[in-house]
Amino acid sequence: MSERRYPLIVFDWDGTLADSTAVIRRALQRAADDLGYPVPTDEQASYIIGMGLRSALEHAVPTLREADLLPLTDRYRHHFLAAENEIVLFDGVPAMLAALQGRGHWLAVATGKSRRGLDRAFDTLGLREYFVTSRCADEGFSKPHPGMLHAIFDETGLQPSQAVMIGDTTHDLQLAENAGSAAIGVTYGAHEPALLKAHISLTLVDSVSALRHFLETNA
Repeated sequence: MSERRYPLIVFDWDGTLADSTAVIRRALQRAADDLGYPVPTDEQASYIIGMGLRSALEHAVPTLREADLLPLTDRYRHHFLAAENEIVLFDGVPAMLAALQGRGHWLAVATGKSRRGLDRAFDTLGLREYFVTSRCADEGFSKPHPGMLHAIFDETGLQPSQAVMIGDTTHDLQLAENAGSAAIGVTYGAHEPALLKAHISLTLVDSVSALRHFLETNA
């Protein structure tokens, strides 16, 4: 590995690499409606993106009964899978990943998706080759618990100070802070810039091209 300020760059998936926030938001709203619960607003549905699914559903539908957790999960997955083919990568993502890999960085993913969901996305969108490892919400603690990043550090043999976490939600920025790593927020995903500004980050960027430029200049 070449010498870099941040030899390890960890990406969130939904809303950071994949333009999937609208699909997730609609799936959650339709699932709640299917079971007769109040439909979360766009803001409420967007806020939970990046959490593990159970935490997300309980947060977005605060009156959720335990007996309805599994049916709501099933309805969410039904609506998500029905629209999954609408999900595309943000412009410039493959070129950015290839450039960072070519500079000697190790790339990883820390996501609120399930392992099955991430593997399907890797194969559908063709990005698996760029990542040395990944960690999903159903393999341990959900964000912002630092467990995902700790597992990645253990696997790569790197220290928190050698990594930067990139994501579109406050959950990602808090994850990095809790794990002792740097963070970069992207404002083109699920959370509004005002929410991201309330947390520690190296910078906030509004496009993949701006993210790539910052990383190539500062990482």
